[in-house]
Parts: sequence; C-alpha cells; structure tokens
Amino acid sequence: MQNPKVNYQILLDQTLREIGKAEKPPTLLLHACCAPCSSYVLEYLSRYFAITLFYYNPNIESEAEFDKRFREVERLVAEMPMEHPVRVVRGTYEPERFYEEVARGYEHVPEGGERCFRCYRQRLTEAAQMAAEGAYDYFTTTLSISPLKNAQVLNAIGKELAETYGVGYLFSDFKKRGGYQRSIELSKIYSLYRQNYCGCIYSKREQEERASRGELGGCAACAAQAQCEENKK
Repeated sequence: MQNPKVNYQILLDQTLREIGKAEKPPTLLLHACCAPCSSYVLEYLSRYFAITLFYYNPNIESEAEFDKRFREVERLVAEMPMEHPVRVVRGTYEPERFYEEVARGYEHVPEGGERCFRCYRQRLTEAAQMAAEGAYDYFTTTLSISPLKNAQVLNAIGKELAETYGVGYLFSDFKKRGGYQRSIELSKIYSLYRQNYCGCIYSKREQEERASRGELGGCAACAAQAQCEENKK
C-alpha cells in the first residue's frame, strides 16, 4: 500500500504562520531554476523571508542557454518590487558533473522519471550545502511550481538533506492555489523568456519529438497539466 500524498501547501501555511510572529524575517536560500518559476515564488515568499536566490542548474544543455536564463533571473529581481530585498547568486555551470552524477546510464529514461529525480537531488544538495555553510534558517527550491515536477519526491529529498546538513527545509508545493497560473501572469507582465524545455539535452530532444508529432510540450504542457490539476480540486 502506497503512502498517502502529503499536502505540502498546508505544511507551508503552518510554517508561514509561525514565521509571521517573528520580529525579523528568517533567511531563506531559494534554489531557482529560471525566472518564470521564480516569479510567483518570490512574490509569495519575499513577504516572509530575507531571500538569497541561488541559480544552480548544471543540467542546462548549453552555456548560452544557462547564461540567458540567469540574466532573466537577475532582471526579474531588479524589476519586481518585493517587501524584503533579494540577493542573487550565480552558481557554477557544471555540465560534466550533471552527466557524471545524474545522466550517465539514465540517458533514455523518459522525462519525469528517475533521471529527473537524480537531477532534483543534485541541485537540492548544492543548495543544502550552501545553506548550511551560510547558516541560513531554511532552504528550498522553485521547482515545485511546475505541474510536471514531482512535489512529493522534491520534498522527500529536501527533508532528507535537511537532516543531513542540519538546516531547515521549507516544504512547499508552489503550484497550489493558482501559483503556476500566477507565474504565467507575472511572466507576461515582465516579458520573461519562457523556455520550451526543462533544460537538459534529453528534455530538449523529447520536446522536439513531441513538437514533430504535433503534441504539447514545454510550457504548453505545463499549462495543460496545471489546468487539469485545478479541475480536480
């Protein structure tokens, strides 16, 4: 019998209620995958935390794409008003590390499977290490805003790493309560670049194959999945 799914939005609500009673905002190391996913999360969490946005994505298939997404993150933070200041840190581009630690042997696993889970772990581990070294109160990731990312797996990894590195993990499922739809609105408001694949060469190839078959992919697939989730509520 499978364990029931945890509602991580309820856990986040509980944490934010407690934080709201504090005299000063706690510190949060927030892993960012891209500007569109970061938009709603920053709008939401900057009311409660002093945030360092950590852009670490060795999975991205080219350095040009890596740099393009980072520049959009920087621009978003510069242009979007937030209650508490947000600092941006650019992680190292390490595609060889992604292949060795994540993709090797999993090249042909469909997107959304074990290769992606290993990718979650690699990026969250880097964030946890940085959070521990910087004595942050919490760390988390923007990844759960995507309807195509598995929030149950993300939060399970985050919980494990929090115990390993001795730093709090902020449980979340940012797609809940219209979070993904709000990220689309903010992307339009700030004219953000919205990539049509997750980042790695394998997701890019899958997207190209879907496009050749006339199927939805990338942000369009995310939007369709988000609407499906909303309709289930």
